[in-house]
Amino acid sequence: MDQTTAVQREQRGHRGAFFIEGEKGRLAELTFSVGPDGKLVVLDHTEVDDSLRGQGVARKLVEAAVSWAREQHVKLVPVCPFAKAVFDRVPAFADVLA
Repeated sequence: MDQTTAVQREQRGHRGAFFIEGEKGRLAELTFSVGPDGKLVVLDHTEVDDSLRGQGVARKLVEAAVSWAREQHVKLVPVCPFAKAVFDRVPAFADVLA
């Protein structure tokens, strides 16, 4: 993976994603939905293009979500099995769990 590849964030209404864009479109994304009060964010799906598998890209997306949650003072609910596994393995992320 290119070191300059940055995780971006988009949100439209209560739906959004942390993602990595490539030359031919989106290569990886972690989608989320925001609860009605705006303080609870559900991480619901992670998808990574085959070309980036095994390079820590999905974890990078979760890390971006954690950083954003800390900045915005929101709590995360990892429903996506991959995101949940990352939270289970990284105790330092527990501060943003709902």
